[in-house]
Amino acid sequence: MTSGLTKQSKTLTPKQESMILGYLADRRNSLRNRIMFLLSCKSGLRAKEISGLKWKNLLTDEIEVGDTIHLTNDISKGKNGGRVIPIHKTLKPLLQELLEIHSKRIRGNKTALYETSLIQTERSKSATPQVIVNFFHNLYKDLGLIGYSSHSGRRTFITNTARKVSTVGGSLRDIQYLAGHSTLQTTQRYIDHDSESQRKVVDLI
Repeated sequence: MTSGLTKQSKTLTPKQESMILGYLADRRNSLRNRIMFLLSCKSGLRAKEISGLKWKNLLTDEIEVGDTIHLTNDISKGKNGGRVIPIHKTLKPLLQELLEIHSKRIRGNKTALYETSLIQTERSKSATPQVIVNFFHNLYKDLGLIGYSSHSGRRTFITNTARKVSTVGGSLRDIQYLAGHSTLQTTQRYIDHDSESQRKVVDLI
C-alpha cells in the first residue's frame, strides 16, 4: 500500500482538505485522526515521522505545545531528515487538546509525558508506520478519492509551500529544508506544476 515517487500520489485541493476534516470530525477517534491528517498536509510529515513523534518533539519547558515540531534524525529518513517545522494554526489547538488527554492518563509525570507517542491505537500506546499508511489508504478509499495515499498530504504541503514561499521572501531551499530532502532535485520532483501560474509569471517579467 505504500506509494513512492514513482506513482506520484495526487495532491489535495483546499476544498478536499476541508471535506476530509469535516468527515473525520464525525467519526471515531476524531481528534487523533484529524491530527494525523494535518501532520501530513500541514507539516509535510512522512508516515514514519508521524508514527515516531513523541511529545518531547513538540513541548516547551513549561509543558505546553510549542510553535514548532523538532524532528530528530532517528524518527526521520536518515541523517539529513531532522528538521524544525512550524506548527500550523489549525493543528496547534488540536495538539493542545490531545496533550490534556495524555497528561491526565499519566497523572502529570513530565518524564513519562515526554516519551509518550502522539499517535496511539486502541490496542497500543504507539502506532507503526504501516498503521499510518493503512489509515490514509482506508480514508481515501472510503471517500472515493482515487490515486491518493499517505504521501498525498506530504506532496500537498510541499507543493503549496513552494508556490507561496517567494511571497514571504523565501526560496525552494527553504522548502527543501522543511521537507527534509538531501537535494533540491528531490524537492522539485514533489511539486505539482500549474500551467496557469506559469503563464502568469511569464507575463510579469
